[in-house]
Amino acid sequence: MNGSREALFAFAQAIIDPRKPDPVVVGPNPFYQIYEGAALLGRATPHYLNSLPHNRYAANLRELPDAVWRRTQLIYTCSPGNPTGAVMSLAEWKALFELSDQYGFVIASDECYSEIYFEEGKPPLGALDAARQLGRDGCERLVVFSSLSKRSNVPGMRSGFVAGDAAILKKYLLYRTYHGCAMSGPVQAASTTAWGDEQHVIENRRLYREKFDVALSILRPACDATLPDAAFYLWLPTPISDTEFARRLYIDKNVSVLPGSYLARHAQGVNPGTNRVRVALVSNVEECAESARRIRDFYLTL
Repeated sequence: MNGSREALFAFAQAIIDPRKPDPVVVGPNPFYQIYEGAALLGRATPHYLNSLPHNRYAANLRELPDAVWRRTQLIYTCSPGNPTGAVMSLAEWKALFELSDQYGFVIASDECYSEIYFEEGKPPLGALDAARQLGRDGCERLVVFSSLSKRSNVPGMRSGFVAGDAAILKKYLLYRTYHGCAMSGPVQAASTTAWGDEQHVIENRRLYREKFDVALSILRPACDATLPDAAFYLWLPTPISDTEFARRLYIDKNVSVLPGSYLARHAQGVNPGTNRVRVALVSNVEECAESARRIRDFYLTL
């Protein structure tokens, strides 16, 4: 199939039933903006579960009232998270599965960062594995999305896969037949080669470990920089507003970061992206080190 962005968007359109009164789509906060866009274009109301540092960035399912959960048709999860890098535990999956059983909503698990982690041989827990461990055969109301772009650094290929509940996938694939497009032959061939090779993915993980080690050693004297559970982002706190931090960092040091408040919405009395910036360690080791030095020097001027 095409990449995760298109798949996550199309999935919502296939699943949301706008004929039901005030349908709801729930998602993490901060979040990948496609979740909200898919909900709105599906004529559903988005609701947000805050991911905050005091709770290991775990979603508090009790934040939303019963009236919201009763109207919920779909929930997006992202583990490892964007931008926090947090990985959902088995206990968190169990609580979410039980809520899905109670209210009947579908879980769309975005796992596009699942192959970027730090200890080789110990990948983060995914939704399908969690379901298996909990004895949930058939993956009822659960669908997982993955992508070639992160594991192989080829976002332009738009190559991914979806797996999970067969009945839901049948409905989704019917929708995709009429509202999707196929990859070209050359891109299919290239993505097949990339999916079939693990050595370059192992090397990619090694390089990310090196980049995190270097960046954190440079940044920690100046700010509270912590290693995420997985993925390739630093989620740094800012002593001034995140938008002003990003603006001045670009002007003074020619380094671009994303204001955290742009990735989140005000919910339950707070915008969880406020006074945070997302730093993506996607360049080579030397450029990441130089960028970290410039960010450190900028912190020290504040």
